[in-house]
Amino acid sequence: MEFFTNKQVGVKVTPIFENEAYESKLLEYTKEKELFSGKLNEVYANLPFDGEKEILLGFGKKEDLVEDKVREVFFKLAKSLISNKEYEVYVTLPRVDSVPTEKLVNAAVEGALHATYKFDKYKSDRKELPEITINISTEEKLDNLEEVINEARDIMSGVFFSRDLVNERAEYLYPETLANIASKELSALGVEVEVYDEKQCEELGLKGLLAVGRASDRKPRFIVMKYLNNPEDSEVIGLVGKGVTYDTGGYSIKQTANSMDIMHCDMGGAGTVIGTMKLVATRKLKTNVIAIVGACENMIAGGSYKPGDIISTLSGKTVEVLNTDAEGRITLADSVYYATEKLKVSKVIDLATLTGACLVALAEFYTGAVTNNQEFFNELSKAAKEAGERVWQMPADDSFRELNKSSVADVKNTGGRLGGTITAGLFIENFVANDVPWVHLDIAGTAYLSKAEKYLPKGATGVHVKTLYNLLNK
Repeated sequence: MEFFTNKQVGVKVTPIFENEAYESKLLEYTKEKELFSGKLNEVYANLPFDGEKEILLGFGKKEDLVEDKVREVFFKLAKSLISNKEYEVYVTLPRVDSVPTEKLVNAAVEGALHATYKFDKYKSDRKELPEITINISTEEKLDNLEEVINEARDIMSGVFFSRDLVNERAEYLYPETLANIASKELSALGVEVEVYDEKQCEELGLKGLLAVGRASDRKPRFIVMKYLNNPEDSEVIGLVGKGVTYDTGGYSIKQTANSMDIMHCDMGGAGTVIGTMKLVATRKLKTNVIAIVGACENMIAGGSYKPGDIISTLSGKTVEVLNTDAEGRITLADSVYYATEKLKVSKVIDLATLTGACLVALAEFYTGAVTNNQEFFNELSKAAKEAGERVWQMPADDSFRELNKSSVADVKNTGGRLGGTITAGLFIENFVANDVPWVHLDIAGTAYLSKAEKYLPKGATGVHVKTLYNLLNK
């Protein structure tokens, strides 16, 4: 999809607010026939083969317009262009009090690009989408219009990269290949990438990660990605992504249908973190960020870790394993401790497809969050709202922490069925060193959708690449 500025070429697209007056015979006709009135996401395409073409685009009520609704509207427009085989349009975006014009442009470009994503590399009859050109102008003059469009394109490129990683099947994406992709893609952009193999993980003391991954023929990799581009600022943000590239559940085996068959997506946190690092480096943000992924497969073999085992971790704390399908938090324990104690990051965010309980609580609409620092969470929440990515903070107090206590080890890896999203997050809290401000994001529902939702596709979403970009883009 191509975007150009201040050109009136192609089919005219007219934004319509349902509570505004317009001099338009086409609009009068559509209202009379009850075909179109300007409601949000309405699209009416008047495309005669030998006459003047125009597309009416419903923006809803002007006072209700927010960025995320603009994404939806332009997603609908792009889908309409594809279905009607119209490949060039021009649109003038209106001035809206509720949405700054820069953000309006950004959201419009992003929404249109969402309509172009597909993961079909393994289909023999796949067809390329035709090239669509959208010519954008604005009622309010923007001197940096092209730059705003380019930023939106870069953001979506990072999101799509994340989606491709998470959609890729475990036959092809496993710890070693994930590390290779991260190294290749990020090193070229100036990110320092260090990859530790199984022996080096042993030397580092990553006992939790190694315990989870020891049954697989494809051995773990520990991936550390450093982007330090603001020497004037001592703050370094740590990002930690769960990187279980395939999860059988271990001896606490998963059912196959709608569970184990999609467990290539269990590295959704890693996909977000790596996608964010690529975006941050592409945009050359003036920031300091270190990302970590402990990558492994949770498989079943004679050497598997077992329910009832007591395993150690990098921190020295011991874990009673009650459920081998609660493996992600064990890998995150090592990764978060490494970030906060060994690398001394100032703040840390971990992202993980961690619990089915989060799906029960928040469906596929909201990411669940647990934090030890309200101010830091508020920063992230603001960044998420701007991104159109919904986050819900869960309560977290000592009543929940008590559920994780073990009689034979320092902590157990499941607090039980009740409050599972919260106790899983608070398990990780045990491995946050030095009281570093920390936010845990459970993306079990939002990273990989069972069906399309608004402009997000079925399958991988690339959730929170945009949130983290907004947070880091100071």
